[in-house]
Amino acid sequence: MWPLRLLVLGVLAAGTAEAQANSSDGFLEFSVGKFTYFLLSRPLPQEAILRHISSNVTFLLFQIHSQYQNTTVSFTKTLLPGTSGTGSDRGLVFILRPEQTMCTWYLETKEAKPVQNVAIPLSYSERDPIPGGCNLEFDLDIDPNIYLDYNSFETTIKFAPANLGYARGAEPLPCDVSTGQESRWRLQYEVYQYFLPEGDLTEASLLRHLQRMAQVPQVKASAVKVVTLTADDKTTVSFSSLPGQGVIYNVIVWDPILNASAAYVPVHTYACSLESGDGSCVSPGRTSTKVFSTVFALLGLFICFFGHRFWKTELFFVGFIFVGFFFYIVITRLTSLKYDIRLVLTAVAGSIGGILLVASWWRFGTLMLCMLCVGLLLGFLVSSGIFFTPLGNLNVFRDDGVFWVTFSCVALLIPVLFLGCLRILNILACGVLGSYSVVLAVDSYAFTSLSYITLNVLRRALNTAFRGALLRAPFQTNDFIVLAVWGMLAVSGITLQIRRERGQPPFPPHPYKLWKQERERRVTNILDPSHHIPPLRERLYGGFAHIKEFFQREQPAGERTPLLL
Repeated sequence: MWPLRLLVLGVLAAGTAEAQANSSDGFLEFSVGKFTYFLLSRPLPQEAILRHISSNVTFLLFQIHSQYQNTTVSFTKTLLPGTSGTGSDRGLVFILRPEQTMCTWYLETKEAKPVQNVAIPLSYSERDPIPGGCNLEFDLDIDPNIYLDYNSFETTIKFAPANLGYARGAEPLPCDVSTGQESRWRLQYEVYQYFLPEGDLTEASLLRHLQRMAQVPQVKASAVKVVTLTADDKTTVSFSSLPGQGVIYNVIVWDPILNASAAYVPVHTYACSLESGDGSCVSPGRTSTKVFSTVFALLGLFICFFGHRFWKTELFFVGFIFVGFFFYIVITRLTSLKYDIRLVLTAVAGSIGGILLVASWWRFGTLMLCMLCVGLLLGFLVSSGIFFTPLGNLNVFRDDGVFWVTFSCVALLIPVLFLGCLRILNILACGVLGSYSVVLAVDSYAFTSLSYITLNVLRRALNTAFRGALLRAPFQTNDFIVLAVWGMLAVSGITLQIRRERGQPPFPPHPYKLWKQERERRVTNILDPSHHIPPLRERLYGGFAHIKEFFQREQPAGERTPLLL
């Protein structure tokens, strides 16, 4: 047993020594379908070699990945136009010649520090479609790469159309001569999306999960197919951006006649810059956002449990949200102010809106107007939740008119349904809206997709291009915890307020009428001690007189005038 174990260790040591020797000689040797980790340094390019290629292989797809540093893969040692690709997720298609059994690529980086990479060569037969084989937009003749662009609203991926496969030594099929079933127009493109674990920004995790998105079987087993495109559709797909959340995209081109498939080079994004050093990826919220959301959540918690009892505080909360929401949309679309300034101005405008709603209730006592505002806010959240589901990705809602009319009708439906039981509507709104403010506060400290229930609606109002984005977000451990907390707070607040308000008047009386009746009572009832209270002007003069006496110099004790005889 021991000699066998020593023999195995000796073989492993020899293999390790050979790998180190190959690396030191300036080349890396790969195997088909196997991932290889390696470091790329700045001075010289490394040569990548694949040997013993099978005769039934028609073309190879070599791809290399890093977390955010750029690496270059090229057909030639000297970089030439149209023969190389540079980025964090890049690949090349190598069309094999007859009798060819070895293939070579060159890898390099311009980064100052060594770059950790993972790479894999994949083989395909003549039946398989060639990803990017009909490229007319990008630099490479055959471009299997997916090009990604993002901003704070949406993430867009683009890729070149594929072509039908062909045997070694044969001429490639023309791309746009005909549109029949014998041409590349029969091909279909399946776009897949894969979410990394929430809050995981490590390099090791990314490179490990990228291995699930490189080959066709693993992609179909691990990722979610979000859309299928035909050859008549544009090879462009937009998604809602999720800053700080790692996402991997890939496209599988499928030949329905031959039932053959091939995968493009997967691409990943965090919708933020890992190399900027501003912490935008690590912490999802800015300091101003954290302060604002924390204060807002504390007020929301109070409303969740005591909103119906403290009616004026609830009205301030509702007016703050109403005016602040629309004010932020207007100031963002019409001005180019910085985010922190816009947030401060929104807080000021929201406070004014809350005060105005409270003042309108105090003076006019319009209960229906106040309950309409409360019901619309609850309807807004319900409507946002409906469009957060897959229903929001239906093509009919890509039209802004259809979307906003449907959204408004659902929001108006809530106050209409509860028109006969306003107290129940108010308590439900207090529990649900107040507890959801906690969800928004949690999102400023730790990522949770539940915040995008309302943020997606705000994005659509701010950016017209957002209407074409597919709305998808992960639902992982953090989201289950936050959802449980949200539900627990809402149910607790609603139950507590219903039990406490049992037997009480539905709503408080009109404040202005109470004040007016109290004033008349004090004027007519002379036995009331408050009747003898001096007018406000005399009380103010008396107060100023007391203050004046406080600053005057105290007179000395004793008689200062002569005695009269």
